[in-house]
Amino acid sequence: MTDSLPVALYNAAQVRELDARLIAAGTPGFELMQRAAHAAWRALRRRWPDEESVTVLAGRGNNAGDGYLIAALARRAGRQVKVVAVGDAQQLQGDAALARDAAREAGVDIRPWADDVTLEGVLVDALLGTGLSGEVRDPYAGAIERINASGRPVLAVDLPSGLCADTGRALGVAVRADLTVTFIGLKLGLFAAQAPDLVGELVFDDLQADEAQLARLQATATRLCPASLPRLEPRPMTAHKGSFGQVLVIGGDLGTGGAALLSAEAALRCGAGMVSLATRPEHVTAALVRRPEIMCSGVESTYSLTALLARADVLVVGPGLGQASWGRSLLSLAPGFGKPQVWDADALNLLATGAVEVPPDCLLTPHPGEAARLLQCDVAEIQADRPGAARALAERYRCAVILKGAGTLIAAPDGRLALCDRGHPAMASAGLGDVLAGVAAALLAQGLVPYEAGCLAVWLHAAAGESHGREGRGIAAADLITTIRHLLEEQSPCRM
Repeated sequence: MTDSLPVALYNAAQVRELDARLIAAGTPGFELMQRAAHAAWRALRRRWPDEESVTVLAGRGNNAGDGYLIAALARRAGRQVKVVAVGDAQQLQGDAALARDAAREAGVDIRPWADDVTLEGVLVDALLGTGLSGEVRDPYAGAIERINASGRPVLAVDLPSGLCADTGRALGVAVRADLTVTFIGLKLGLFAAQAPDLVGELVFDDLQADEAQLARLQATATRLCPASLPRLEPRPMTAHKGSFGQVLVIGGDLGTGGAALLSAEAALRCGAGMVSLATRPEHVTAALVRRPEIMCSGVESTYSLTALLARADVLVVGPGLGQASWGRSLLSLAPGFGKPQVWDADALNLLATGAVEVPPDCLLTPHPGEAARLLQCDVAEIQADRPGAARALAERYRCAVILKGAGTLIAAPDGRLALCDRGHPAMASAGLGDVLAGVAAALLAQGLVPYEAGCLAVWLHAAAGESHGREGRGIAAADLITTIRHLLEEQSPCRM
């Protein structure tokens, strides 16, 4: 799988610092603006080669300057061009004012924003840049609403106006772009929260930035791709099942036995040496019929679970566990297990109630609702700042955390943060989280630490879901398991 985007992700302040460093190192700001305009114009021509008219909606900052220069390039190329100045064009300063003057010299029609202005051709969103912090206000909010209602193709310059560059949250209202051309450094907010519905196709141009300057600034997060993923070591020819750990999955209360079985099957297929399942006795026969390789035991109490724990190397607790007395009693043994663990689903809900404490150095896999309960806030607060929420969870519970959802985030207690931009909306289906927990457990059993296991498991899971999603809705969670196995082999071959 090819991936041409950079790995490093930055926040808005870091990208502004990168911009300032490039200028201080000798690249004039206006030259950077010209490079940005050329990059956006190239992308526009490639995406819409037959569109003869361009309407640029410009604000008052450097983002507007990019827009004015794009308009000048389009005019010189013979396109019908106008700039709609939502911010007063006469108030532009510095490089943005030079860009406005260049557009005028090229013969671009510049007119002020009005509610009845006609939006034609390709719309270029050059309204608001990375400096926006509060909710979008008029006249910008009105202009964004007009763009979204126009039905016209939209190119966003650097990022869609109204999108928070740090969190991916729409600040009240945001442009829905078909194509976003971003510069110098990738912004984390282009991938998180609501961004996947707003960014469209993403094109990156570093504006010929000095790589040494970029390397001096530590990124805020890492984007997962084949080049940045952890890898399993090749297996020696003398390997045996005991070399790759025994995973024990605990879960599957009455009515939810399939959840624990999905986790166990995923762990088996992703390379755990042995897999055991502790579930309700009523589920044992069905589990053995489906997957006889899994050592399935019916457990009624902590007494019958103790012997299974003694043989295990990695624990998955939570899938289908329930929050009744059966699940609570089995979960009570997990904190004293002393080996790698994945806590999912009802294990997290019980953790949030204070009924149990999670040991450090585990892997937690909450969705936004579970994350809200763990942080004692509401889901809206989680979604408003998903990177902050992931880091807060990792710090509070001293564990690696997978915060699931579009733009899944993986956080470590030491502050590391990774983001996965793969996946597909067809993955909105029950049971996929159970599969993810089993994949992560298999990777722990084969030697990865929790943060690494979380990163690799999330990417494999998302890439498999993306592959199946191309066929449309109706994904069953078990569909992903074989595909994940094949992707893992591509990423980390069993033998050299």
